[in-house]
Amino acid sequence: MSICINPNCPNPVNSDQVNFCQSCGSELLLQGRYRVMRLMGQGGFGKTFEVTDRGTHKVLKVLIANEPKHISLFEQEARVLTQLNHPGIPKGDGYFTVVPRGSSEPLHCLVMEYISGQDLSEWLTLRGNQPITESQALEWLRELVTILHQVHQQNFFHRDLKPSNIMLKPDGHLALIDFGTARQVTHTYLEKVNVGQAMTGIVSAGYTSPEQAMGKAVPQSDFFALGRTFVYLLTGKSPNVFPEDPATGQLLWRDSAPQISSSLADLIDQLMALLPANRPQSTGDLLQRLRNLYQPGLTPGKTESTSTKATVAVNGRYGYASGNDQSDSPPYTKFVIGLVMVALTWVGVQIYQSTRSPLMIDSTSTNIPTTTPDPTPTPDATPTPDPTPTPDPTPDPTPDPTPDPTPDPKPEPTPDPTPDPTPD
Repeated sequence: MSICINPNCPNPVNSDQVNFCQSCGSELLLQGRYRVMRLMGQGGFGKTFEVTDRGTHKVLKVLIANEPKHISLFEQEARVLTQLNHPGIPKGDGYFTVVPRGSSEPLHCLVMEYISGQDLSEWLTLRGNQPITESQALEWLRELVTILHQVHQQNFFHRDLKPSNIMLKPDGHLALIDFGTARQVTHTYLEKVNVGQAMTGIVSAGYTSPEQAMGKAVPQSDFFALGRTFVYLLTGKSPNVFPEDPATGQLLWRDSAPQISSSLADLIDQLMALLPANRPQSTGDLLQRLRNLYQPGLTPGKTESTSTKATVAVNGRYGYASGNDQSDSPPYTKFVIGLVMVALTWVGVQIYQSTRSPLMIDSTSTNIPTTTPDPTPTPDATPTPDPTPTPDPTPDPTPDPTPDPTPDPKPEPTPDPTPDPTPD
């Protein structure tokens, strides 16, 4: 099947074996290579078709409204797509005009790479508006910010970021489409914004930032729309259904996303800050924030433990453990520690046994001093340790001198006061 793009054609459907429309006579094989196969969608300013370029499927956008402002935006989209090079951005393939048969108005045409899949609005509807998980949100956030980084690095910003402009490809990766409203950041543009001059306002209800709605969009306006997009994905509800805090203007959405951590919710709230100055200031800044929250394939918010696990897993491939893994040393270490503990216990027992007899004799001698104050107990203490002759040589010198000289001589002088009564 071959479709005629003449907006005034009474019967645009043709066989794919002909090169000119059978109804209006307009050319069907555009530029001698693009054959229109089906209508994909349409809006107020144009239509989107799927075309084949000698067997390769591509997308053709046709501008219907020929006003100078719309033509300028259309040409700008063509320039943006030729300058950007990222797998998440459709590549521009050509820009040309076609004059249909019987018309004096040219049709502006833009051919670009065909991105297969579903946009995120369709995708979420097909899954019953079931919210995505935190790990999926972090992965998609990182992927979209990486795409935006490429756009912002080329001094452009998108201005119409929303679920219907994000494609989920069959390989699971995301692509950002519809750069028709993209704007180039120039000194002239920023000066006009700074002095309060309003530019063309692009508004998508629920996703457009306050400053962009007033015609003063800045690169950080993309971050606001990104935050609102993830409110939709994490709650399964349009951002328009949530109330705002009357004091701060902050969107009250968190209760509808109990599956995510407060750190991720804080980041999304910061993306949606009312003032651009309170949002992340660059895609580089935002990517760094995401690195602190996320590591691919690992549990969010546990970077230290997951980092250790990753190191162990990688080292395990080469047959050795990481520096923190002591799995090879415990058997030997435990054996040595066991020997030391046995030796210390044995020494302690010997010391206790060697000191026990003198202490008992000393305690007896403390009762006897009144009758026999002579230090006779000291020689008696020597035969007592006979039951353990071998170990005694080591402990004897240590405990014996301590009890004998200190307690025994001191009690002896105490009787001296008793001789005093004799002179009386």
